[in-house]
Amino acid sequence: MTLTTSPPAFDARASLRFPADLRLTPEQFKLLCAENREAVLELAADGRVIAMTPTGSETSGRNSELLFQLQQFAKASGSWKVFESSGGFRLPDGSVVSPDASVIRLDRWQALSPEERRGFAPLCPDLVVELASPSDEWPRGVSALRKKMAAYQANGARLGWLLLPHDQAVEVWPASGEPQRLDAADVLDAGAEFPGLQLQLAEIWAG
Repeated sequence: MTLTTSPPAFDARASLRFPADLRLTPEQFKLLCAENREAVLELAADGRVIAMTPTGSETSGRNSELLFQLQQFAKASGSWKVFESSGGFRLPDGSVVSPDASVIRLDRWQALSPEERRGFAPLCPDLVVELASPSDEWPRGVSALRKKMAAYQANGARLGWLLLPHDQAVEVWPASGEPQRLDAADVLDAGAEFPGLQLQLAEIWAG
């Protein structure tokens, strides 16, 4: 299979381009990422390569606050590991995704081999979080993020949060079933499976 990009190596001033019918295996995708380390890419379950656009500065600030709160929880409990948006995971359906934030039970992480940890960890995080922006287009638009949340759910995520700062609302995606929307909540509690995990939403909306 011949992979055509323009330019051949990633240039921060230009976008990667892929033939519409291009399909890669996870192994081929790993090689592509190794050759384009500055690019943020994901692999769909059908082998399509998705080039992620950078977030706006406001969204980046909110994501930093989100990660700060998750790290506080993980360090206090000692039983969880937090990952930021550049960390890729190979899901059971063969896709490779990078949630805005994710949390994995520490024993699941420690059960991976050193090689698996260095690459795209072959598991679905226990908790996945995506942060929407009103100006986002595909692949960061709300409709696309909902499809990602459904994919996380289908691949074994125990909980998913889709944060909607423009509405100051959250879609809570359980391990199975339909998501529920929470409006005007000050605190987001993860429930019994993640004891002690709460997000202070006002601090995240403020960035």
